[in-house]
Amino acid sequence: MQKTPLFDEHKGLGAKIVDFKGWALPLQFAGILKEHLQTRAEASLFDCSHMGEYRIRGQKAIESYGKQIISDVSKIPLGRGRYGAILNEQGGIIDDLITFRMAGDELYVVTNAGPLDSVTARICADNAGAEHVSYETGKIDVQGPRSRELVLEAGFEEAQTLKFFNATWTTWEGHAVLLSRTGFTGELGYELFMENDLTPKLWDVFLEMDAIEAAGLGARDTLRTEVGYALSGQDFDETVTPLEAGMASFIAWDTDFVGKEALEKRRDTDGHPVQVGIITRSKRKPQQDFEVKHHGTAVGIVTSGTYGPSVEHGVGLARVPRALSEPGTQFTAGPKDLEIEVAEIPFYKKGTCRIKI
Repeated sequence: MQKTPLFDEHKGLGAKIVDFKGWALPLQFAGILKEHLQTRAEASLFDCSHMGEYRIRGQKAIESYGKQIISDVSKIPLGRGRYGAILNEQGGIIDDLITFRMAGDELYVVTNAGPLDSVTARICADNAGAEHVSYETGKIDVQGPRSRELVLEAGFEEAQTLKFFNATWTTWEGHAVLLSRTGFTGELGYELFMENDLTPKLWDVFLEMDAIEAAGLGARDTLRTEVGYALSGQDFDETVTPLEAGMASFIAWDTDFVGKEALEKRRDTDGHPVQVGIITRSKRKPQQDFEVKHHGTAVGIVTSGTYGPSVEHGVGLARVPRALSEPGTQFTAGPKDLEIEVAEIPFYKKGTCRIKI
């Protein structure tokens, strides 16, 4: 397994380490439930150094990159980020990503760990202005309603005015740091990208603060599922198109990109399934790969499922026929016919991620 710059810190804290997409990452520290509730109430610290990063410089390089993704990069304002995806020729999702415009002629792209080699081949091949910087970059996420005050306390004054889905370059003790504000947990959250050697020092600065604790993949999964965020490689992969993965609104149909022709054909047939949020009315949870049935007939599949500690019932995501996607539609799932129903996303509605400054 590959190790992040924070591996020794995790071991020192007694974390349970697991293999996640080939990376040795903490599943939990004090416990998934405790870490989940800590994030909702105050703030938690996540090691996301396994994720992929790219810098795209120059107008030609940006234009070349733009042909690889479903977003229209020309319409991303300075300092803003845009969610999107990179597809194969059949319209299937290789990975989802966020593209930040850091300058008129510079983009910063964030992707996932699992399909990193495939994404790198697509972004960097025949594009001299695209630089893959994943292996030299550490990433720390500060998530929770108190995250702004903690990031400010650490010395990042830009957090005071940084808006949702924006990013900016700054410095910390003379080192360049990219500070963004997105929030995969549904709470107010900041992401800090920096050189590997700086990562443990900044991690320790945050952990010395009273209102923050380290959290692992387990809590990150329950938190993101409660707000209905999909996970690359689980809720979608190369066999699933953006139309089936809840990404239709992010497709820039008036631009050219790899997979567009196949995607248009899929769109025009209007027979594809769609992603929906699902809940149980009990503490029983839907589970990934549970078959979904409607009146005894198999119609779909659960792609994510867990118990939501903040909503106190089962939550998840599933792909079902469009005709059965309205909130309130009832199904059964799994070998024991767990009762589930379609529900509006997010399931947890008190998240602070979009709070205005």
